[in-house]
Amino acid sequence: MKAKISITIEDSVLKGIDSVVDNVFIRNRSQAIEFLAKTALGEHKQAVILAGGPEEKLRISEAEYRITARIKNTTVVERAVKKLRENGFKDIFIVARHNVLTKVFDILKDGSGYNVKVSYIEEKEKDSNGSADSLRLLKGKINANFLVVYGHVLFDKVNIQELWNQHMKQATAVATLILTTAPNPSEKGTVKVEGNRILEFIQKPRRTDVYLVFSPILVATPEIFNTSGSSLEYDVFPKLAEQGLLYGHTSSEKEHHIHTAADARAIAK
Repeated sequence: MKAKISITIEDSVLKGIDSVVDNVFIRNRSQAIEFLAKTALGEHKQAVILAGGPEEKLRISEAEYRITARIKNTTVVERAVKKLRENGFKDIFIVARHNVLTKVFDILKDGSGYNVKVSYIEEKEKDSNGSADSLRLLKGKINANFLVVYGHVLFDKVNIQELWNQHMKQATAVATLILTTAPNPSEKGTVKVEGNRILEFIQKPRRTDVYLVFSPILVATPEIFNTSGSSLEYDVFPKLAEQGLLYGHTSSEKEHHIHTAADARAIAK
C-alpha cells in the first residue's frame, strides 16, 4: 500500500533526486524518492571493494594476492563480503585487474553462496593511475550513496553501520571517511577536523603533529565520480576538504592491513 505525501525540499536536493531517474528501473521522481529512502534505511545498499592497481604489487605469494590471502579457513575477501552482508550490503562490486578478478571469482562466484550479488569490474592498465581512477569505473553503475572498502583490509570490528548513518546525517557530504589514530601518521593520510568536517587532508606528509588518519573505508555519493584526479588520497580528498564537502567518522576500532604473507600469518595466530 502506498500513501501520497506533500514535502518541501531544497532545489539542489531535488536535482540530485532527479538525477537518479534513468527511465528504465526508476521512471519518475516519486520512484526516485522511494528508492533513495529505502537505500538510506537499509535496502538496496551497495558496496565497492577496491583492489585495483598493478597485479605484481598486490601479489603476496606465487598463488595469492592480498585480497585472496588465506587466514585460517577463509580469505580476506570472504571476510569482507560476510561483514558487508551482515550490515545489509547485498550488492557488491569488486574492482581489480584480470588475474586478481579471476582468483576472486574462483572463491566467490556470483556471490549467491554468501547471499549477496557480486559484480566484477575489470580494470585495464590504461584505465587507472590511482584509486580514484579505479573507483570511477563504477560511474553510471551506482546512482546512490555507497560504501567503499579497500581490498587488502580486514575490518571485522569496525562499525560500518555507524559510518553509514553519520554520512546520511551530513546533507552536504560527498564523502565521509573512517578516521582512526596512528603512531606513524606520515605513512598515512592525515586530517585536520572541526567537529565532523575535515578541513584538510594530506597524504603521507613528510612531517606532521597530526595523529588522526584516514582508515581506508568510506561512504560516498555518486558526486565523487565527478571530482577530478587519479588518486583519492592525493587528489580527490584534498579537493573535497577545500570545498567543505569531506567529513569524518572517528572510530576507536582499527582495521588490519594485509600487505604480505607474513601479515596474514600474524593475524591467523
